[in-house]
Amino acid sequence: MTVSIIETSKYNLKSPYLIEGFPGIGLVGTISANYLVEKLGMDLLGYVSSEKFSPIASVHNHMPLHPARMYQSKKHNLVVLFSELIVPMNTIYPLSQEIFGWAKKHKVRQIVSLGGINIKGEQDEVYGIASLPELSRMIERKGVKLIREGVTTGVSGLLLADCATRSFPAISLLAEAHAEYMDPKGAAMVLDALSKIINIKIDTRELNEQSKEIESKVKELLDQAKDVHEEYKKATTLGPMYG
Repeated sequence: MTVSIIETSKYNLKSPYLIEGFPGIGLVGTISANYLVEKLGMDLLGYVSSEKFSPIASVHNHMPLHPARMYQSKKHNLVVLFSELIVPMNTIYPLSQEIFGWAKKHKVRQIVSLGGINIKGEQDEVYGIASLPELSRMIERKGVKLIREGVTTGVSGLLLADCATRSFPAISLLAEAHAEYMDPKGAAMVLDALSKIINIKIDTRELNEQSKEIESKVKELLDQAKDVHEEYKKATTLGPMYG
């Protein structure tokens, strides 16, 4: 079984950051990486291919695209890789190896993974894990809360472990997010943290507006569900209709 990064355009960067985002809690990784591509006006560099991926094509602006894609920006010296599909379990290891190999070959200065973590109380923290002690100290100075003990999973987790083993600079940024639905607020939080780390201004106002709309809709649905529940309770206390 093979997983390959296929370049369809000429790579023209020197020692860029590689940002990656895959589906996970609140879809934070996918939303934030895709938003970054759109906001920075990045150019399509290539895509990820595997015979184990679902037979899906994404359609954007009338154009069919591979759901796992890579973009580059010469202006920002940045590469972004993200997926709109859930990566099959049996492709996670070869995919993380392919990403690491690509990063080494193209002299990437640092890998930054974007994702979500289950919310605890107020949604106000971005957590981080780094492959090197000096990176841990750096992200802590930037306001990221370090994870001392725990687990991190999926492509990003395995990639981070590989980077730590090989002393390659890598960071995982995890914003508190709701697991039950897509969470633009979590995406905005993780991009705000990323902005401080890579020194690129990222306007996240649209994500915050989307978050307010989603939260309003969720509240409306919860209120409706509560009303239905109350009506059901009233009906059951009236006793049987017949008998």
